[in-house]
Amino acid sequence: MQYTHFFNQIFILNHFRAMSIKKQYLKSKPVCKTTFLVDPEQAPTAEKVYVLGDFNDWNKEEALEMKRMKNGSFKATVDLESGKEYEFRYLIDSDTWTNDESADKYVPSPYGSENSVVSCL
Repeated sequence: MQYTHFFNQIFILNHFRAMSIKKQYLKSKPVCKTTFLVDPEQAPTAEKVYVLGDFNDWNKEEALEMKRMKNGSFKATVDLESGKEYEFRYLIDSDTWTNDESADKYVPSPYGSENSVVSCL
């Protein structure tokens, strides 16, 4: 009975994660098609959400704007070169930085916080 309860808790935690990353490796070229998703619970009042990171030189003018979905979540897909790891963060309404709860790992940033990392190794 305890094991069933434990596994149900894991399922619930994984099923209702506020953010997620989906990776698809292409066979035809060294590309990892990476989809970032921010659920409405993570940014309930957000007008716009962006993804910034190593892949766009952390440049706000080149930030990947996430598309608002009908359910209120935000989604964006980018082609990343396979064989590398990329630091990134979400920028909500141009003033709030946040990490992805399902990142592959976290590393210290030069600003005293942590950056999320997506691994395409």
